[in-house]
Amino acid sequence: MTRIEGSGGRGGVTRQGFLHGVLASAALGGPAAAAPGAGLQQRPIPASGETLPVIGLGTWRGFDVGAAPSERAPLREVVAALLDGGGRVIDSSPMYGRSEAVTGDLLAADGARGRAFVATKVWTRGREAGIAQMRHSLALLRTERVDLMQIHNLLDWRTHLPVLRDWKARGRIRYLGVSHYTESAYGEVEAVLRAEPLDFLQINYALDDRAAERRLLPLAAEKGVAVLVNRPFGGGGLLRRLHARPLPDYAAGLGCDSWAGILLKYVLGHPAVTCAIPGTAQARHMAENLRAGTGPLPDEALRRRMAADLPA
Repeated sequence: MTRIEGSGGRGGVTRQGFLHGVLASAALGGPAAAAPGAGLQQRPIPASGETLPVIGLGTWRGFDVGAAPSERAPLREVVAALLDGGGRVIDSSPMYGRSEAVTGDLLAADGARGRAFVATKVWTRGREAGIAQMRHSLALLRTERVDLMQIHNLLDWRTHLPVLRDWKARGRIRYLGVSHYTESAYGEVEAVLRAEPLDFLQINYALDDRAAERRLLPLAAEKGVAVLVNRPFGGGGLLRRLHARPLPDYAAGLGCDSWAGILLKYVLGHPAVTCAIPGTAQARHMAENLRAGTGPLPDEALRRRMAADLPA
């Protein structure tokens, strides 16, 4: 993967594989499995070596719709754009209203379940309630096995984690992990990462929300935990703030023709990130997001410049 320099000097660097161990230097390049122009880049899940495309799809809000064809048709186009464009990861949760059911219906209707890497979450208290909720999620998703089950916001994680391990051993889930989106909980997230072997961490990370890069992203790399990034656009507010600003001079070198692409490139420039999962309900935005997963990424010098240039 070519990396775009933030200033003159040495040329771009290509690095293969996933970084294990502490990220000892900000100059380290990121993992890659595709050369520029070769399509959507892939990164490995450390627990297995299976690769995932670096851009996926989140379903919060956008997929919480009814059954009317007028509501479902645009989302079918979004899923088709993801899968036809080389993406696989679709993330949902019982917290997201009807999103699990809509995702399951769309994948079943188009015979696309085998092409997708489907992730969801358990979000309740108590062992039996958690089991019931996960069974319901699988039924809504129209599958007997989900690719990734995460403990949403670490809710009752000590109760749910042994159940997830049992389900993984019995083949009901392929991978397990935890998620959170509140910076005040990052200390607890760090403690869980240090204490428990996990396959995945889902966490916020964006150009205007960089708290995870202080400890959580380096720790995930050290522990061999794949990272899904939610809200890579800063929850949408950042895009609104940048919309009227001209693209910076480095945009062309990154292959970006939009601020959305630049924000995604920033996130993917961190070597611990496995896949970013921005949410959208529009196929054209899905296609735009996928383009950010191709071509060069910023090096650390350019990423520092991008952060420094962020408008207040």
